[in-house]
Amino acid sequence: MFDLWQRLTGIFLLIVVTAVLWVAVDAVTALLLFSFILLGITIHHTYCLASLDRWFQRFDHTSIDPSTISTIPSSFGPWGDVFIRLTRFIRRYYRSRQTLSKALERLQRATSAMPEGIIILDEANRIEWCNPSAEQHLSLDLKLDVGQHVTHLVRQVQFVTYLTAGDYSKPLVIKQSRYEEMILSLQLVPYGDKEKLLISRDITRFEKMEIMRRDFIANVSHELRTPLTIIGGFLETLLDEEIKDSEMEKRALTLMADQAKRMQRLVEDLLTLSRLENAQNILHEEDIDIAELLHSLFQEAQSLSAEHHHITLNILSDAHLLGSVDELRSALGNLVSNAVRYTPEGGEISLNWTEEQDQGLFYVQDSGIGIGPEHILRLTERFYRVDRSRSRETGGTGLGLAIVKHVSGRHQARMEIVSEIEKGSIFKIWFPAKRLVKNKAGSTAHDISSIPSNKTIPPIP
Repeated sequence: MFDLWQRLTGIFLLIVVTAVLWVAVDAVTALLLFSFILLGITIHHTYCLASLDRWFQRFDHTSIDPSTISTIPSSFGPWGDVFIRLTRFIRRYYRSRQTLSKALERLQRATSAMPEGIIILDEANRIEWCNPSAEQHLSLDLKLDVGQHVTHLVRQVQFVTYLTAGDYSKPLVIKQSRYEEMILSLQLVPYGDKEKLLISRDITRFEKMEIMRRDFIANVSHELRTPLTIIGGFLETLLDEEIKDSEMEKRALTLMADQAKRMQRLVEDLLTLSRLENAQNILHEEDIDIAELLHSLFQEAQSLSAEHHHITLNILSDAHLLGSVDELRSALGNLVSNAVRYTPEGGEISLNWTEEQDQGLFYVQDSGIGIGPEHILRLTERFYRVDRSRSRETGGTGLGLAIVKHVSGRHQARMEIVSEIEKGSIFKIWFPAKRLVKNKAGSTAHDISSIPSNKTIPPIP
């Protein structure tokens, strides 16, 4: 506001001088003086404006340096103030650019030194920048490939599907197309305005170690299977003999036979896990009559229970499942046998098959001892036991739920556990809609099969 009044003061002063001359001399002289002064002011403004326009035409904001500041026009009066402010602005802008350039340079040096590959993608998935590790991992050349769509250079079908799916919560593992021995983990991280970071990691060494571990477990388990079978067979033969030297001998043979069977179960579970983890083990899918499978598991549960529990089977859907019958029998059988083992005598157990939220749902509910919330997240870990002494008594191997987790993952299913101490547990497996095979009528039949018990299991809150 002060600058405005300061600039208007000159105009008022010119008007006052013109008026004084008008009165003191004559009107013509006053108007001529007024016109010459206005002409001079106009010429001055025009010249300064033209100088500023020429400077802006030569101005390149991408290459500002101290010489740019020295080329700013200079003048006096109001235009002098404008040029001084412009000089100060350009100087601050230059310092900010210098600071940002140094920070960016440090960031690029840091990312260039990282063992992980980093690629910056714009909103159209075109490459903006990448570090040397990314060039090595994905056979890129930053100078040649800037602006290229990433799928033109990383052409694996799995990566294209991963990019277009939009779910980047888990990394994608692929083999490098030019170097088959290199295994990469790729993960997209969205940021900013629809931009993405593509992070690549060379996990070849870890994958080889994992393959060696799996092969070692599989080979050792396979080698142990035969001697354990022979030992178990001879122990059973000895137990069947009528003549025993002492009661201690009979008890020792019984314990040896039980431990041999337990070792056999452990070996079988280890072999099952090795097969499930093997990437070469392709899932052989078929149309599974889930009702028939559950009837078979129901009979096995009754045999394992020996009439110590009240067991029910409720089949509320006639939908079939698309999957591997052997793997699903193993997974569902583990859930059923666990319910029998960890439910006290007289307890309630139910096997259920239904449809909810357009998904197939199998669940086993029991009124057993329950599981504390601190254990639930770790239940599917190998050899994790809530109560080690209890597990030994029931003959569990500690691998059953790990098998269930792997089988569920191979069938794109989701496992859910709900449990409360002294109130029982519910183990659920949710199968996606694409795994369901409807009956010919396309409808769901309710209460197809129900084998009731004398009691109903109360729902877990």
